[in-house]
Amino acid sequence: MNCAEFDLKAYALGEAALEERRRVEDHLRACAGCREELERVALTRAVLRALPEEEMPRRIAFVSDQVFEPGWWRRFWRSGPRLAFASAALLAAAIVAHGFLARPPAAAPPAAGADMAAIERRIETAVKEAVAAAEARQPARIAEAVREAERRMEFERRAEMAAVESNFELLRKQFARMYLASSQIGGAQ
Repeated sequence: MNCAEFDLKAYALGEAALEERRRVEDHLRACAGCREELERVALTRAVLRALPEEEMPRRIAFVSDQVFEPGWWRRFWRSGPRLAFASAALLAAAIVAHGFLARPPAAAPPAAGADMAAIERRIETAVKEAVAAAEARQPARIAEAVREAERRMEFERRAEMAAVESNFELLRKQFARMYLASSQIGGAQ
């Protein structure tokens, strides 16, 4: 019987038709080489399932490939530290400009008593509201972070368990082979 006519990969991946599966199973009972090949395919599949999922690269380019390099504006816009520095500089310039342009007239100094107390109360109220709003958002953020960490840990645990199971299965098969070989050697003497 010719082993090339059987598609072991389609059988291992569950893509073979029912009749083809029966033919392959009948052949596997008789052919040790094909059984070994099927074990390798199953082991490869288990190892590939244990790998973490990663995003595929968008494209592969040469270092000298200038066509796909983003322009200076796009590089600046995507750079977090540069954009933060530019935002801070713009804010500082706006504050300085506001300080020079919106000066109160020198002839009318603000009243120190009642106006300052009202301003302090407004500032204190605004600070309390901001703190309360930040504290109200914090539990939801913590819960989301915990859920994400639990999901990632469960995925990693399942991948590790699949790898361990496949390794134990491989060791069990190797032990069975060694046991069979040693019993054959012991019986021959």
